[in-house]
Amino acid sequence: MNDTKARILGTSSDLFRRNGYTGTGLKQVATEARAPFGSIYHFFPGGKQQLGEEVIRTSGEEYARLVFSVLDAHPDILEGIEVGFRLAGDTLVATDYADACPIATVALEVASTNEVLRVATADVFTSWIDSGSALLRARGFGEADARRLILGFVTSLEGAFVLARALRSTEPLDAAGATVLAAARACLPPRE
Repeated sequence: MNDTKARILGTSSDLFRRNGYTGTGLKQVATEARAPFGSIYHFFPGGKQQLGEEVIRTSGEEYARLVFSVLDAHPDILEGIEVGFRLAGDTLVATDYADACPIATVALEVASTNEVLRVATADVFTSWIDSGSALLRARGFGEADARRLILGFVTSLEGAFVLARALRSTEPLDAAGATVLAAARACLPPRE
């Protein structure tokens, strides 16, 4: 990928996550990406909507790799869940509650007003659910339990991000993590 395009995407991802889609202007993106304003339209001829769609899709893939690498790094899935929620809280604190999920901020903002971006966020969330379900099935969970657990994981994490940012506290992440852990324990496959 072209370096300028990569800077534009990375900067847009950061700005959308922190300020939202509508709270981020293209001139701001160009300035912070150290890119000529015209390069945005060179790489994204569809303008801000095309940029937003590509940011959602690329950020969604990157975020999924990060989250699922944390879960996958722990042979004990319960430990992976616990660590995942704790790291999410640590990231919020370290960034003064600015860096939460790169997709949720935009999804909340545009799901009712921009069909292209709604579809992009839905596609990303669907890929997370499918990947997470596969990871849990590989750990021995049944298909229905795996899907239900990953839906609970994603919705708990996303909801906790909203509350944590508003309250400026990691308490929602702690509570959400404990809830997901309890659900996972309840349907753990029997140990041999």
